[in-house]
Amino acid sequence: MKNKHLTKLIMCCTPLALTACGQAEQETVKQPNIIYILADDLGYGDIEPYGQTIIKTPHLKQMAAEGMLFTQHYAGCTVSAPSRGSVMTGLHTGHSQIRGNRELAPEGQQPMEANTYTIGRLMQSAGYKTGIFGKWGLGAPGSESVPTKMGFDNFYGYNCQRMAHSYYPEHLWKNEEKVVLEDNLDGQRKVYSQDLIHNEAIEFIRDNKDRPFFAMLTYTLPHAELNLPHDSIYKMYENKFDETPFDRPNSYYKSEQPKASFAAMVTRLDYYVGEVMAELKALGIDDNTIVMFTSDNGPHREGGAQPDFFNSYGPLRGVKRDLYEGGIRVPFIVRYPGVVEQGVQTAHISAFWDLMPTIADLANVDIPEENTTDGISYYPLLTNKGKQEVHDHLYWEFHELGGRVAVRQGDWKAVVLNSRSDDKVKVELYNLNDDIGETKDVAAEHPEKVEELVSIMKKEHIETPVFPFCNK
Repeated sequence: MKNKHLTKLIMCCTPLALTACGQAEQETVKQPNIIYILADDLGYGDIEPYGQTIIKTPHLKQMAAEGMLFTQHYAGCTVSAPSRGSVMTGLHTGHSQIRGNRELAPEGQQPMEANTYTIGRLMQSAGYKTGIFGKWGLGAPGSESVPTKMGFDNFYGYNCQRMAHSYYPEHLWKNEEKVVLEDNLDGQRKVYSQDLIHNEAIEFIRDNKDRPFFAMLTYTLPHAELNLPHDSIYKMYENKFDETPFDRPNSYYKSEQPKASFAAMVTRLDYYVGEVMAELKALGIDDNTIVMFTSDNGPHREGGAQPDFFNSYGPLRGVKRDLYEGGIRVPFIVRYPGVVEQGVQTAHISAFWDLMPTIADLANVDIPEENTTDGISYYPLLTNKGKQEVHDHLYWEFHELGGRVAVRQGDWKAVVLNSRSDDKVKVELYNLNDDIGETKDVAAEHPEKVEELVSIMKKEHIETPVFPFCNK
């Protein structure tokens, strides 16, 4: 679909096309508002539409009933920063700038280059008001890689993903201004960051109801520290499980039940989604707003989280930091009343780097030729217009734990372990159609397929001095 709008412009500039140009102006489709909700460390099986039976997520269940549920959607990576860098730039981790969680002192992560083309800049070029609310993790305060310099008109939340480990932080950021949060009399935090972030997101939607807007709601729930207000949501699960509470000495709520806390955090996230949907209806813009919901990687085992108990990875193998399916295959639900068919599931294989070309098509704007993307728009699938292209393959690399690489091509999936070691490197091969749980390594039975997928890995990786990966 590239250059389709450029072609229209050239046609309208010729004398013989003046009448056609006038008709085209009359037929212009109103640009939809776009809301992209990105959870943090939410597993494929953590919500009811994907089989969760313990944690209640009624609003996401309703969203799936009113929209399209993807069963084979993939995150950009298996940890936060490179995954978010992928969705932000439309590039997989063999091509993107940010390929790991590189921390900076005293606050922030490895910045993107100042001229980086982002989905925020894309949407601004289409005339959208842009905002991001939640976790950034792609720069540092004072750098050229803060949201307001990367295509976002409004930002509220954590600049630093390391500081996002706390739900009662000392400060958040509003655009480029540090906002120091209130203390109680004991010097402990009493303001829950996620409520503040959610309220700012709702306010952004209200303020821009009369113009097209693009909002990224990057909540940190249910990431890392198990900690939240002991309100009615928490009490839904309190004392429901057989567990011993643990103390949070720096928390406003000192005693936490880990299973109850995790379940309540997921349900709280679901309530936020429900409030967004309700607000769209109240403002009369529900029918012209597409809402997408997903997660940045698979479930975690940090801070007392117990993915085995909740079956957070569903039928998949692996968790966060794995390149098995459980670490990178994530929930993805899209709702767009009157456009996206209701209550359907799709097995279309897609990934984070597909978002940029998709929202370009939704906004009726072209990605500049010099800003290439690894993505393929799933606009035809969502709208049932035109032929849906498919990926020949998907690629991931992960720089921790000895180095890991994965490629999926059709039903075949190759996973390389210890890729940075000459003597410990191992290549595994799985057929996901027969073995979605990646339980049987069939590499020895299909050496020609292993060779083919390894050759793809070598082709897709471009070395970068910022995140060197290859052995000498």
